[in-house]
Amino acid sequence: MFTTKIDIQPSANKIDYASKIITLGSCFSENIGMKLQNACFDVDINPFGVLFNPASIAEAIQFLIQNKVFTQKDLFLHNSLWGSYMHSTLFSDIKAASCLEKINNRLALAAQNLKNVDFLILTFGTAWIYKQAENEQVVANCHKVPAANFRRLRLSPELIVEQYKNIIAELSILNPQLKIIFTVSPVRHWKDGPTENNISKGILLQAIQEIVKTNKNTHYFPAYELVMDELRDYRFYAPDMLHPSQVAVDYIFNRFSNTFFENTTEICMNEVNQYKNALSHRPIHTETTDYENFKKHLISKKQELMNKYPFLENRI
Repeated sequence: MFTTKIDIQPSANKIDYASKIITLGSCFSENIGMKLQNACFDVDINPFGVLFNPASIAEAIQFLIQNKVFTQKDLFLHNSLWGSYMHSTLFSDIKAASCLEKINNRLALAAQNLKNVDFLILTFGTAWIYKQAENEQVVANCHKVPAANFRRLRLSPELIVEQYKNIIAELSILNPQLKIIFTVSPVRHWKDGPTENNISKGILLQAIQEIVKTNKNTHYFPAYELVMDELRDYRFYAPDMLHPSQVAVDYIFNRFSNTFFENTTEICMNEVNQYKNALSHRPIHTETTDYENFKKHLISKKQELMNKYPFLENRI
């Protein structure tokens, strides 16, 4: 053994292909969401774009509960682009109307999904937040607006716990069947420095443990610990030495699958992934008989999967 193995008990709450899922949070939630989406699960990934801190994630959930409609007063103009401090730059546009259309269409879809979703996967990235200096409003993304426009401070575990106590109570009324899975992103926020990064992650872990302890239908999955303790080697990081590599993401998702999937779900997922891998193959010579036979095989395989798993129709 060249690693300290983390024991993760299987969850009683199982995700399967009938489950509806929303992910919210840091880029790690995007990674897990994409793994689920590529395997043809019903998943809505980060409807606000990447969100890093618990306060912004809580506000995003609040907007979904309220089915908020953004107007131009919710936007700002910077470097010829209209944007929202609650959204990533993916929603920005040179026209305010186009920016609002993207924001509101995406929000309406996610708000509708939240009413019927089975699992909400929340990934906290950092306990540090930025507030607008003029009105003390927490921002999810600074959009490279000058730092003088913001005030930077660190959330406390108690504040996070109190905020999610209220959010979870509202969610339980909106959607009583909802299960929430919390994770802490293994991405290191190195601009804060190593000490501040570790303090920040510790605050997130402490807050989540308290939330899970006092709220039913909540679960903690140790993605952060898997990278920090089980994959404790720079081989498992991307070239920036801050983000987990694809190998690490694949490994974490495998442990996630073992925790939340039944064997039948994993078998189906593996078959779908094999088909998707074949589908992504890009041949050099497309005029050959072999390639024509390969295309026929893919068509046959797709039909075979839909016959075997009818719920994959319109997903695969």
